[in-house]
Amino acid sequence: MASVSEYEIKKQICDIGKRIYNRGMVAANDGNISVKLNDHEFLCTPTGVSKGFMTPEYICKVDEKGKVIQANPGFRPSSEIKMHMRVYDKRPDVNSVVHAHPMYATSFAIAGIPLTQPIMPEAVIALGCVPIAEYGCPSTDEIPDNVEKYLQYFDAVLLENHGALTYSDSLLAAYMKMESVEFYAQLLYQARVLGGPKEFTPEQVEQLYEIRRKFGMKGKHPANVCVNAKDGKPSCHGCGGSCGGSCGGDEAKMIAEITKKVMEQLGK
Repeated sequence: MASVSEYEIKKQICDIGKRIYNRGMVAANDGNISVKLNDHEFLCTPTGVSKGFMTPEYICKVDEKGKVIQANPGFRPSSEIKMHMRVYDKRPDVNSVVHAHPMYATSFAIAGIPLTQPIMPEAVIALGCVPIAEYGCPSTDEIPDNVEKYLQYFDAVLLENHGALTYSDSLLAAYMKMESVEFYAQLLYQARVLGGPKEFTPEQVEQLYEIRRKFGMKGKHPANVCVNAKDGKPSCHGCGGSCGGSCGGDEAKMIAEITKKVMEQLGK
């Protein structure tokens, strides 16, 4: 980020805001975007403004506690800045956070259905499953508190009755994950309308996980940490949501054990 000026990053945020708005991922003034400049400075979209009509002077700068460092008259940081700050606090590898209300993904969040069915290679490799964080009142600590338990294991989370949250090591990557979540949700919805998707077998899922490992892809992924994998089974992608979206566990010992079993299965 150091080689890019703050003004250029602000322009990039505005461009991503237009993409989100034009794709129908937000309505009116919904959604918010942030970018980490360093451990103490963050740029974020303002509250009460359409993300499709922003210009660089709209963008606010806050510190790690969400307090305003700089904002032009008439603008103040997104009311959801607490959620963004919690992501940055718990995931030092993250440099950007995107929150939106994409139609299909949000419909799954409203219906209480996590995105867990393995139906296309790109979704399995790039996203793993997408759990649902329990409902929290917007602009309070409830959402950050409910999202926190998923942050170490997933790069995309549905927000119950609210929307979707994605985060990555760059603004473009965080936005692309939002696109991927929505595309995955739309395909899953339409496949269900046609009578139900044909899922990958556990063996096929494991092959896709191995591809991900070989690629050395950045970010987190549930492939080796889902509680369903204790017996060497595929992770949450194959559980059909039966784990209630609570995949992850928090014990390093368990993670190491599961990783060992998976690698043994692969003959490594």
